[in-house]
Amino acid sequence: MRVEVEPGVRLFFDVVGSGLAATDAAMVPKPTLVLLHGGPGFDHSGFRPYFDRFADTHQVVYLDQRGQGRSDGHDDHASWTFDVWADDVVRVCDALDIEAPVVLGNSFGGFVAMHYASRHPEHASKLVLASTQARRHVENTAARFEALGGPEARDCYLRVFDGVPTPEDGVEYLQRCIPLYNRTPSSLAPDRSILNLAMMADSTRWFLEYDQRADLAGIRVPTLVLAGEDDPMTPVEAAEEIVALLPDGLGRLERFADCGHGTYRDQPEATERVLRDFLA
Repeated sequence: MRVEVEPGVRLFFDVVGSGLAATDAAMVPKPTLVLLHGGPGFDHSGFRPYFDRFADTHQVVYLDQRGQGRSDGHDDHASWTFDVWADDVVRVCDALDIEAPVVLGNSFGGFVAMHYASRHPEHASKLVLASTQARRHVENTAARFEALGGPEARDCYLRVFDGVPTPEDGVEYLQRCIPLYNRTPSSLAPDRSILNLAMMADSTRWFLEYDQRADLAGIRVPTLVLAGEDDPMTPVEAAEEIVALLPDGLGRLERFADCGHGTYRDQPEATERVLRDFLA
């Protein structure tokens, strides 16, 4: 399904679970869990089917962010900004009559979620920042890639994210470094996703200066931060920094051993327990 958020701009979303729970006494509204995928340039498929399980307590809404997946904007480079992606969360919720959602952002989706929660501090009820970072941790990331995949993986990461990468470097990263994100095979596989390679290439430009630490002070809702201790791309040190910079009392950090990028991939049961406790 797609919904128009601006004249001529439609974003794709999919829904698992009803918005009303039917009891003998009443039709009871269920809270909504909105999921923001990684990338940039991927789609929501990396979340499926894992997060479908939360439809017993929440209406689960998967969103392909603007310029990605099945949504419009693949060629509109001017709209590839955090302001636009953050405001799109509000636009989609307004169009679908979603109030006070729980917003979960994984990886790049966490970048968007942090900016959204700071830019629209009264909109969400809760926030989940999963396998993400407020700024680059280059040395930690390079060291993790080397530990997992040798000096070739470290060099590939640095060429792509700390230099001027070629298209061949990007292809090598997908082949060499992406498989190191997790211990178990994951649904992050490019052949399962609709990729916007131009957006992925563009991100290496702005990622050099990426820093959203100032946004964290503007967050006003309870925030769960999930981190895998073996995650090369968004190392656990980045999660610790996020919690330290959140206003006092709002942040909760959960670290997972033997776990890489997207804790639900390597530690599905443990992640589910933590999420259900937080969502409740």
